[in-house]
Amino acid sequence: MAQERSDNQVSVLVVGAGPAGLAAAIALKKARPHVDVCVIDKAAELGNHTLSGAVLDAVPIRRLLDLTGENWRETDEAKELMARQVVRDDIYFLPGRSLAIPLSPLVKLGRLMNLNIGQMVHQGDYIVSISRLARWLGKIARGLGVEILNGFAAADIVLDEAKTRAVGVKLVERGLDRHGHPQPNHFPGETIEADIVILAEGCDGLLTERFVEKAGLKREGSPLYSLGVKELIKVSDEQYKSFGDTRVIHAMGYPLWTPLIGPGMFGGGIAYSFGDNSIVVGMIVGLDWRESDFNAQDALTHFKSHRSIRRYIEDGKVIEAGAKMIPEGGLFAIPRDPATGAIGKGNVLIVGDSAGLVNMLKIKGLHNAIDSGIIAGQAAAQTLEAPLTAAPKYTTMLGESAVMKEMTSARNFRQTIAHFGNTVGLPLSVFANLLPKFKVEPDYQAMNGRKYRYKGNKEFDKNTFIALAHTEHREEQPSHLLIRDGELCKQCQTRFGQPCVTFCPAGVYECVQGALQPANALNCLHCKTCQRKCPYDNIRWTVPEGGGGPRYKRM
Repeated sequence: MAQERSDNQVSVLVVGAGPAGLAAAIALKKARPHVDVCVIDKAAELGNHTLSGAVLDAVPIRRLLDLTGENWRETDEAKELMARQVVRDDIYFLPGRSLAIPLSPLVKLGRLMNLNIGQMVHQGDYIVSISRLARWLGKIARGLGVEILNGFAAADIVLDEAKTRAVGVKLVERGLDRHGHPQPNHFPGETIEADIVILAEGCDGLLTERFVEKAGLKREGSPLYSLGVKELIKVSDEQYKSFGDTRVIHAMGYPLWTPLIGPGMFGGGIAYSFGDNSIVVGMIVGLDWRESDFNAQDALTHFKSHRSIRRYIEDGKVIEAGAKMIPEGGLFAIPRDPATGAIGKGNVLIVGDSAGLVNMLKIKGLHNAIDSGIIAGQAAAQTLEAPLTAAPKYTTMLGESAVMKEMTSARNFRQTIAHFGNTVGLPLSVFANLLPKFKVEPDYQAMNGRKYRYKGNKEFDKNTFIALAHTEHREEQPSHLLIRDGELCKQCQTRFGQPCVTFCPAGVYECVQGALQPANALNCLHCKTCQRKCPYDNIRWTVPEGGGGPRYKRM
């Protein structure tokens, strides 16, 4: 007989209602139907904070849905999710503003030769909306009895005195004014206690990083990140027909990398069919860029104007936009318990992007997020009677899965490129696993004041971009963006010209009366680029009240 619990106690608490967290909840509930499982998420609704026009390896999602025992293939949601399977998969090198050199034959040859670059082939995968996927998985989870609480933002993870066990998760205090004083609607941040906690917050999760610090977890190498900015563009019938309904484009080169003459940034452009005469166009760039005046949205503008893309989207209407970070550090950046090697510690498990389970050879991590969530849910189900064994059990099971096989195969890819640069590093990356592990600097240390040579004369319209992300925050609350030392900002102004003003996708930062301030914190898209790219490591992103942030619906 289960012990009676108070309202703020639960057997398993999942932080984050993205695909990884919901997969964990579903897998756990199927294994132990009578266990109480709660998922909390800071977004106002399911899917609001999940962004991508993603290419999904269908094996993990099928594995998850098969667990339900239902005939899910006949549901409207499944037909919508898997309506678009990649048939045409193009990879290009863009040497300049108009030329496009096909690389797909080389990548397919690499696949035949069993080289790592062969993982870049996406034919047979599905083009999906992660926002819609999260809503569907949430519907399934609720049907199984999982409690999902939207608008519940987590501020901290509470450990016992010995720091061997998480007691629970403390929620954000609500109803404070801008100066931190309680208002009539004030509600203190209560603690939700749990036997097992699964951290599934996505990239650079606040609780995950606090747990890493508090519990003494270690990484072999620096975590690396990229920033992705995306737009969903409605085009004409003729343009969409010409592009194709089952097509994916990945491009490297212009405007991020021009060999020898620069720039030399890691990343590239993407374009995916998205149905309903819509095409997702985006730019993904590694945060280790050196240029102090660079903005990823400027690069996106240049990519959209390239001849190979422009003809498909010219005069189209942008109907949704957004930005998010992606973890790129790979195997060496996974946080582990030094004593046991566990991905987490004791009764705390770290899954998906929170753990950094993105395969940079495939340029995707959604399938690993779902798989790691399934494994975490199953591990939790097996260890509820001995919660402190949950993280080691999860890690053992994950180590025997395709997730860690992939992560191992891509273990030195990003570090090789970061160490040598694109021109030398990309060819060497084919043999990266034969090379020694390279120590690379954190992203914030990479900036050197160089100027972006493709800056152009027209500034990107950030206000329209922000409006199309539908971001909202309650105005009367303390700023969740903290500048640690104003004097460092003055040094940054002198040396770099305060690059956060430029690179923040939401235009949050401004120089007001000579002092840098997060003057437009209400615009924040929760991408957290500022705290990973500030060249003086001087900005900290904390969690605003629940329900705030972007409200993605389509992507």
